[in-house]
Amino acid sequence: MAEHQHDHSHGANKKTLLISFIIIFSFMIVEAIGGVVTNSLALLSDAGHMFSDALSLAIALLAFIISEKAVTMSKTFGYKRIEILVAMLNGVTLVAIALYIFYEAVDRFQNPPEVATTGMLIISVIGLLVNILVAWIMLKGGDTEENLNMRGAFLHVISDMLGSVGAIIAALLMMFFGFGWADPLASVIVALLVLRGGYSVTKNSLHVLMEGTPTVVNSEDVLNIIQGHEQVRSVHDLHIWAVTSGLHALTCHIVLDDALTIKEGSAIIAHIEHELLHANIQHATIQMEDSSHKHGDSVYCTVKAEAGGHHHHHH
Repeated sequence: MAEHQHDHSHGANKKTLLISFIIIFSFMIVEAIGGVVTNSLALLSDAGHMFSDALSLAIALLAFIISEKAVTMSKTFGYKRIEILVAMLNGVTLVAIALYIFYEAVDRFQNPPEVATTGMLIISVIGLLVNILVAWIMLKGGDTEENLNMRGAFLHVISDMLGSVGAIIAALLMMFFGFGWADPLASVIVALLVLRGGYSVTKNSLHVLMEGTPTVVNSEDVLNIIQGHEQVRSVHDLHIWAVTSGLHALTCHIVLDDALTIKEGSAIIAHIEHELLHANIQHATIQMEDSSHKHGDSVYCTVKAEAGGHHHHHH
């Protein structure tokens, strides 16, 4: 069931990304030309932002396609982690773009150049409409809540939308009040938005790559589910991690009552695995042991990697 749902949202995500990419990429070219012609840094920074958008959409789309490649003996999880690597790359790119815009804006505050405000206004209004359209398509067709890849792409579009609003306000301030600083100021605001989005996507991706416990999984709940079974004496060597967005895995050892048969033990494990689905764990591997296995009180694994590939359990 979960797998089918995952495939369905995957297909929807791909289609949504493709449509969004075509729209954004086309308009980015218009905006870049517009920025050069009107000499507006706000437009150019928004075009740079849209370029990062288009890039993020293209990479996200590519990641979805690659992550569907079949599982092999050398890649037992398939290519699902590609999505996270891509999200990470995206986040870092956004941070770099933001820093470059700050650098450019400093010079413009000191010497505000002439900007063709009417052209700037027209292009930024169209830009705003394009972003609203794309954001709507993504919300309607894609999974922007759970999927880190889609979420990263969606955040790009939202901050882009705010960038267009900034450019519109800057154009109006220059047209009516002659405020030359409004253009670099708008670009700095865009850069702050880009920086915030980039930082958050990078941080979340890094957490997944470091095999951190997924933020949507409550470790306490998971432990309570496993220990809640009356025949389970103790739990140890517990690991919880995300393979990719929406695919969480767990491994642990459980010590069962000695009187249980293997069949009874297997039934308990099947029951626990079913309950874990409700705690957001899609893939659980549970090893059962009897009380002769002597372990410390630690729930978490205390294996130390030794030189030469041997390891010892420290109890």
